[in-house]
Amino acid sequence: MTENKDDGEDRLGDILGFHIRLAHGAVYRHFTETFSDIDLTQKQVSVLWLVSEHPGLAQVELGRRLQMDRATTMTIVNRLEARGLLRRQASQSDRRKQAVFLTSGGVAALDEAKSCIVAHEAWLKRRFTPDEVKILVEMLARIHD
Repeated sequence: MTENKDDGEDRLGDILGFHIRLAHGAVYRHFTETFSDIDLTQKQVSVLWLVSEHPGLAQVELGRRLQMDRATTMTIVNRLEARGLLRRQASQSDRRKQAVFLTSGGVAALDEAKSCIVAHEAWLKRRFTPDEVKILVEMLARIHD
């Protein structure tokens, strides 16, 4: 005979962090499936997107804005550069820094990624009303800001 505890003790289903982890896993799996044909990770897409909005952004600043350490930033930039999606050059304002730019291949890859993001976002937002999406974003921002 199993005992049904209803004495105020936390159950796994009552743990907020558990639900956040499950939600993250579901979103990550769908993202990975959606992006499998273009062979880009979430971080790579974020790098391409930020560089497209800020051509010539310093590699160090890129990592700071995306909250990534230097080693992770360098690894991602190296991979994207090896694929011909980014190029680096010495910064015009500070020759010690590497400025990052999209190549034409990077522009095309980002355009394709944006189409995937539209599909991914539609999948996610179907679960909520527009008002709930706004509230959810505000609540999640309290955790990560």
